[in-house]
Amino acid sequence: MYINSIKRIFDVLLVFIVLSILSPLLIPITIILLITGEHYIFYGQYRVGYKNRSFKIWKFATMLKDSINMGTKNITLRNDPRVFPFGRFLRKTKLNELPQVFNVLLGDMSFVGSRPLMKVDFEKYSREVQSIIYRTPPGLTGIASIVFRDEEKWISEAQGDKHEYYRLHITPYKGELELWYQKNIGFYTDFMILFLTGWAIIAPQSELVHKVFKDLPERPEELKKKTEYRIKGMRPVKSASESEIVRAGKKD
Repeated sequence: MYINSIKRIFDVLLVFIVLSILSPLLIPITIILLITGEHYIFYGQYRVGYKNRSFKIWKFATMLKDSINMGTKNITLRNDPRVFPFGRFLRKTKLNELPQVFNVLLGDMSFVGSRPLMKVDFEKYSREVQSIIYRTPPGLTGIASIVFRDEEKWISEAQGDKHEYYRLHITPYKGELELWYQKNIGFYTDFMILFLTGWAIIAPQSELVHKVFKDLPERPEELKKKTEYRIKGMRPVKSASESEIVRAGKKD
């Protein structure tokens, strides 16, 4: 009952609450985007959505228009030169996702669910994951978005091919998290994911998500190390082995 009716009612009500609170930000964001970067406001891109059907997702523009054909293509790195200065602020605060409330209103998305992916990233999932994660509409936020809030930083610090690192270390665990969500959909789960999304913006180093949801799939060793570095304020040294670390902010 929750998935088929209550979740949708909750989404529509939340759209109007969010718009009433955040609508004063729309005008200044629009003006700043018009006078900076490449002078365009919105960015639309086709993603895989509900029942694996394609739909167009909308965001505030944060990157160069042709960024998908530049640099690391569909992977965004920390301090990526394709991202505008104001775009970095929008991405950090998640305000770049605000136009997606209209996707939610149209029924293409929900506030909470598996994040809609580009086809090239969706196809990196196993057949099992592909067949399950979009049985419900994709979300503006989700459990994987919270756990992988440092994804850009982790990929930036990875040695070797970034796309291969994503395929080997990030995609499999994201898939497990999205399957976990599909098994645990409910009002409590969705409410806590919304709360934890806000909490992650305020306290990005917090591991509260793993205390709230104690039955999340266990993190692979590679990602455990990344999390430990973040919590301790440390980072791997690019020129040495992964076991060597230095205090964040200290020069190599």
